[in-house]
Amino acid sequence: MNSNNIEIILIEDNPNDAELAIDALRSKNLANKIKILKDGEEAMNFFFGNSKSDDSRMSNIPKLILLDLKLPKISGLEVLKKLKSSKFTKNIPVVVLTSSREHTDLITSYDYGVNSYIVKPVDFDQFMNAVSEVGLYWMLLNEPLK
Repeated sequence: MNSNNIEIILIEDNPNDAELAIDALRSKNLANKIKILKDGEEAMNFFFGNSKSDDSRMSNIPKLILLDLKLPKISGLEVLKKLKSSKFTKNIPVVVLTSSREHTDLITSYDYGVNSYIVKPVDFDQFMNAVSEVGLYWMLLNEPLK
């Protein structure tokens, strides 16, 4: 993967939510290099190539993946399962940022190894604050495995 020092990967199909998340992160100077992937298939191809096998090697590991669950083509849960089962991506922190309040999504996400599960606030200011806080914690406070 040639990612030119990508810090955060945002896997989000809603362009409005993606733009708000990026604005929230950049307003706090938490990430300069953000890559947006618009669906589950694009995410799988980005991390694992078209084969979706574990043969892919990542040249630059992002510091954080923000993942929506309700994605077209391949669900966010399937993406999460693959990310956390691959030896090349399993230690990248993944934060689910979703509108889903379904208890089964929450349980399955943690079963698959998600690092955090956040339901997107509907209110604009609360959404911006939530994403900023997530960015602050994972980009500045958390000590990543290297």
